[in-house]
Amino acid sequence: VLDWWSRVRRALDPLFSDDRDEKLLLVDLIDRIASSAELLCGEKIWAREDGRQLAEFVEQLRLHARATAFEARSRDISTILLDAMQDEAVRPPYGGHARAQILGLLEAKMNRADLVVCAGLNEGVWPSRGTVDALLAPPILRALGVPGAEFRTGLAAHDLAAALGAPEVVLSRAARDESGPTIPSRFMLRAKALLYDSRSDQDLSRRHRETEAVELARAMTKAAASEPYPRPQPKPSADQRRVDISATALDKLRGDPYQFYAAKIMQLTELDPLDAEPSPAWQGQVAHEILERWHGAGAVQPIVQVMNDVFVERNVHPLMKGLWQPRLQAALEWVEDEITNYADRAIVAVEAWGEMQIEGVRVHGKIDRLDRFADGKLAIVDYKTGSPPSAKMVSRGFALQLGLLGMIAERGGFSNIKGEPSSFEYWSLGKARSNDNKFGFGYVTTPLKVDGNRTGVAPEKFLPETERFLKEAIEQWILGEAPFKARLNPDYQAYDTYDQLMRLQEWLPHMDQSEDAS
Repeated sequence: VLDWWSRVRRALDPLFSDDRDEKLLLVDLIDRIASSAELLCGEKIWAREDGRQLAEFVEQLRLHARATAFEARSRDISTILLDAMQDEAVRPPYGGHARAQILGLLEAKMNRADLVVCAGLNEGVWPSRGTVDALLAPPILRALGVPGAEFRTGLAAHDLAAALGAPEVVLSRAARDESGPTIPSRFMLRAKALLYDSRSDQDLSRRHRETEAVELARAMTKAAASEPYPRPQPKPSADQRRVDISATALDKLRGDPYQFYAAKIMQLTELDPLDAEPSPAWQGQVAHEILERWHGAGAVQPIVQVMNDVFVERNVHPLMKGLWQPRLQAALEWVEDEITNYADRAIVAVEAWGEMQIEGVRVHGKIDRLDRFADGKLAIVDYKTGSPPSAKMVSRGFALQLGLLGMIAERGGFSNIKGEPSSFEYWSLGKARSNDNKFGFGYVTTPLKVDGNRTGVAPEKFLPETERFLKEAIEQWILGEAPFKARLNPDYQAYDTYDQLMRLQEWLPHMDQSEDAS
């Protein structure tokens, strides 16, 4: 990996050598990108019809940029290229198949064929969903004479009607796409409705349904395919299952053991895409970092100032900052106001690691905050940027983080801070549930049956129940003889994780020790 990365870095270094805000000649920026692309992809980047179109585009842009001596910032080059590339079209070369063609709507209207296959008749695909203009409302666009979404829908209907004039037409759709099952387009449903004879109560669409081509395609696919791969049966040995359990992983172990197996035993972690949007997990990390710094400074520095420093260090996107910062600031100010007005409790630990031994298995976790009351008892506090787990999930044993942290604190696992936990609190930074919060964001809730709560766990049973759930999980999945049987809990996405493991096991035998495998 290091050898591969050294080659990639040499190719990418020229793109990051200058200040992103410094103005440079556009022709120089284009040359750098083209050189890096050649180093990464070789001559293949200019091959085939799309590569030839790209080479022509680069040459034309380079020629005009040199003639005009146009300057641009490095940070704007992607926007410039995207805007210029939108006018480029890559068309298939002539000399393809003599009898079959795959055409777009415009090309299909200019050709005649004995058989026309209209594919993709799914809702949202044909016709496509209309986009809303970011600046002007539809009535204003109509007043200005700009065609709206209904005009484009009419054009799509016109194209389809023109295609239906062929001697033989096949209307087809995909039953599933990458997101799951799809919905047939309204035209497809209307066509099926017209083929229903209400007088004889017969569905005439069945006699017009194409089945032979589908069966031929399936036969072609199965001819080169092997036997179905056997169902995966994870059988880690007793030594492999001797892993530690974190306070957050116990919920996975109980609700979806195959996810725990993939993460802890197979050491598989899911990587975010390079262009991933800020996720709720990322927001939680930022909020926890702000609170940790503020508590670490003795809760003396204004928390808003700490938030601004963290946002600058993390280079938060301006749009994300504009949308999220006001809500987060109101919630953080609520936390600051609540803590500074405390008189009967004091903070004794913040973002502290703790651990304990149960049945010979190490159980560890990180507590957001540990408070001590005037009577010596402890309060377990867990910060949440969204909605905390419901009392029903806690009582069923699928949200045990607070209870595990309480067990560790009861055993002195947090820097030898001992005491009896009596309060278990979720501090949510979401929208306040009551009107007495002047900040509008932030509230405290507990999974226990206290302060009028009708649901939850009785205070005296919370820690014993948590220990019972923990021991059951350890005895069944960690110390059991054959723990990973086909026991799937549909309520907690175990089927999805099992399906991912099945595909992974089908893919691994085909890997080799080549560069692609790494």
